[in-house]
Order: sequence, then C-alpha cells, then structure tokens
Amino acid sequence: MNEEAGIDEAVSVALSDDRAARIARDAERVEELVYYGFRGPVYEVFEIELYKEAEYILRGMLRSGSLARIALKQCKERGWKFFIHEDDMRLLRSDQAARDQVLLDVLADAMPKFLGDLKAGRGWRADYEGPGGACCLMTFFIGQCVWSFRRAYVRWAKDRVAWARQQSAVSDLRISAVLEAAGYEIESEVFGTAFEEILGEQEPETQAVVQLTIMGFADTEIADRVRLKHGAVRMRKTRFRSALYKAAQERRIWIPQQLHTRGGARRQNQRGAA
Repeated sequence: MNEEAGIDEAVSVALSDDRAARIARDAERVEELVYYGFRGPVYEVFEIELYKEAEYILRGMLRSGSLARIALKQCKERGWKFFIHEDDMRLLRSDQAARDQVLLDVLADAMPKFLGDLKAGRGWRADYEGPGGACCLMTFFIGQCVWSFRRAYVRWAKDRVAWARQQSAVSDLRISAVLEAAGYEIESEVFGTAFEEILGEQEPETQAVVQLTIMGFADTEIADRVRLKHGAVRMRKTRFRSALYKAAQERRIWIPQQLHTRGGARRQNQRGAA
C-alpha cells in the first residue's frame, strides 16, 4: 500500500460519505470560501470543522502507528534521515498524553501552511490527479500533516530527553540515598517512569522507609518511627533497590552512572584478586 492509499483509507474510515461525494462537497466549499474571501462565519466554521476532523483522524493514525510508518516510508524514498525509536513508537501507540503532544505540534505546523496555500489558490484542487486518482480536501491535508510529523516527532523526542535528564538530576540524590552506591551496571541511559511512580508501586511501609531514608534518617530512627524492627527496615530498603534495578532492566528509569562506579571498581578488584 502506497502512502496516498494509506492516508485515503484512514480518511475513509473516519468520514461516512464516499470519495466522489467528498470531492464534490469540498469543491463547493472552497468555491464558497473564495466568494467570501476566506473571512467571516463561513470560514471560521470551515476551519473549526477541518481541525476537529483532522484531529480525530490523526489521533487514530498515531494510535495504530500508521502515521509514523507512512512518514518513515516517505523519508526513506527521498533519502532523508529519519528514525523513530521503538520505545517512542510503543509510547505513542499506548499513551494518549504522548499522542496529544505530538498531534498538537503536527496541526500547529501543518494548518497555517495548508490554509495559506488554500487562500492563495495553491495546493488542493478538485481535479487533482495523483497516483491514486483524485483525493478529497481532508486526504490532501492529512498528507501535509504526514510531512509535519517528522519535525513534530523530533521536537517531542528531544523534549522527552531533556525532561528525563532534568528529572534524573532531581532524582540522583533520592536514588543515591536508597541505592547507597550499590553496584549495578547498565549499558545506556534509560528514560521513562519517574522515581515517584516506582516508589508509589511499593507497599505503604516500604514507601515510608524510603521517604525517611531520603530525608536523612538512620535505620534505627526509621524503625522507631514506622514501628518496624531494624532488620525489617533494611529488608524493605533492599526490596526497593531490587525494584529500581528491575525498572532499569525494563527501561523504565535511568540509574545514573556515577552510582555504579564504586560497585564496578569493586568487581574489577575482585576479578583482579582472583
């Protein structure tokens, strides 16, 4: 299936009337907009309806992954460098908030140019004949959005990395207090679930022990405050360390490299002694 056919299929699923009826309706609509000079209530209603219909279609394409696949194929055919990390692809398919962030950026980039071309008499035409034949106005606009996806994704991915680094800087001291520089090596930086979310998955007693540890209390003080035995406090800290390691293996969190240095050096010494 070529790119244009994939876009047309997504539009056909979302809109009830057939292609010929849509093209005829769009031609009348554009003629009406030209008559009113692309101003006034008629134009405002057109812009709102275009945005709402496109939003619905693009959200479905992000959820299914078809928007990303079509954009990747277009870039490959033109020799443009474009890569989507598999973790980002999964997140866009599973997380509505992530889809909405990319969607807003795609529309903000594509909408002004599309409407500007339409006002200037460029872009879509009712008698357009592409590889798949004539297309309706919405199919043409979604095609513009596919081109905008590449830029929107890159901005979104960079923002994710910047946010994760900022979060990791805040979390370094928290994680350090719990890990106590225990040796655990990972090959790369991993971004994802925040420290608080992993802590929130633990039992209430474990959450209390970890929070008091972060605040600087000694194990004996924590035991008194939460009414646990000293050994139980140590056990819950050990369990949470294991939860953090498991989260890192699952690529949900990044454990800063400096927390592994001493453990790595210790193992090197052990190997040398052996």
